[in-house]
Amino acid sequence: MKMAKYRMVRTEFWKSPIVLEEMTPEDKYFYLYLLTNPQTTQIGIYRITKKQMAFDLGYSIESVHSLMERFEGHHRLIRYNPETRELAIKNWGKENLHKGGKPVMDCISSELNEVEDLTLVQYVLESIHKEEIRSLYASFCSEDEIGPSITDDAESDDTFPCRDTIRGQKENEKEKQQQKAFQPTIEKHPDTDDVKEIIEFWDANGFGFSNVNAKQQLLAWLDDSSFFRPKEMILKAMNIACANNKRRLNYIMGILKNWENESLLTVEEVDSYEEKQKPVVKNRQSNESNPAGRAIPRGFELDLTAGEKG
Repeated sequence: MKMAKYRMVRTEFWKSPIVLEEMTPEDKYFYLYLLTNPQTTQIGIYRITKKQMAFDLGYSIESVHSLMERFEGHHRLIRYNPETRELAIKNWGKENLHKGGKPVMDCISSELNEVEDLTLVQYVLESIHKEEIRSLYASFCSEDEIGPSITDDAESDDTFPCRDTIRGQKENEKEKQQQKAFQPTIEKHPDTDDVKEIIEFWDANGFGFSNVNAKQQLLAWLDDSSFFRPKEMILKAMNIACANNKRRLNYIMGILKNWENESLLTVEEVDSYEEKQKPVVKNRQSNESNPAGRAIPRGFELDLTAGEKG
């Protein structure tokens, strides 16, 4: 899921001291390519091979390899994992991740789920200023990674530990990391009691205890919705999901979106709307069970030849 088919480069790009004083014309060309090529994502981490770069730029593999080493070791603007073929851009968050909201957060969450080397997530996280987005990135990083082990003076990507090169350990490790990072996110929220009530209901009713990303997306409705009392609306939607045995985030969000589209902004309005729908259902059932016309008495036999001579 990608938000757009284009990438923005701000005019401040050309005022950066690194660009002005340290980059060669070839460096600038290569940096613009890294920021805008078709493989880029919303999160500033994407999978690309050096062979693909060479093809796109018209360079030799050796030239691309030399530029990559320069951008990692000298400019310190990127990191590249040669095992997973993933590239991360250091200042992506500062330049691109300014707006939140459900569509953006959904896209970011989806793309973060695809990252194999999660140390790259922490690398990009360091330049993100918007707290909502920082929290989502942090949910993919362990406490160890949020420490001094990820620094700008690392020599090359060969020194960075890739925790997920062993596929069998990836999912279990990710769940543990997300669960650890989720508690601080809850405590930072202004309506902590509302958050806890929603999370407790989620965990207690089989929606998926370890599904932290879904919880984050659901909690976004507390801050970004038209509802007057969003916590009550979220809990009602979750109750409906339980009653219909549809314990999935998409089902809950579908209910909430329908209510917003119908301008049903309180639980009372939802209840009143549902109550008005009941007579329509009853009348429909009544018409189906009692077709038009008079009932034929029992024991009556219809003689189609009656009255005919002959």
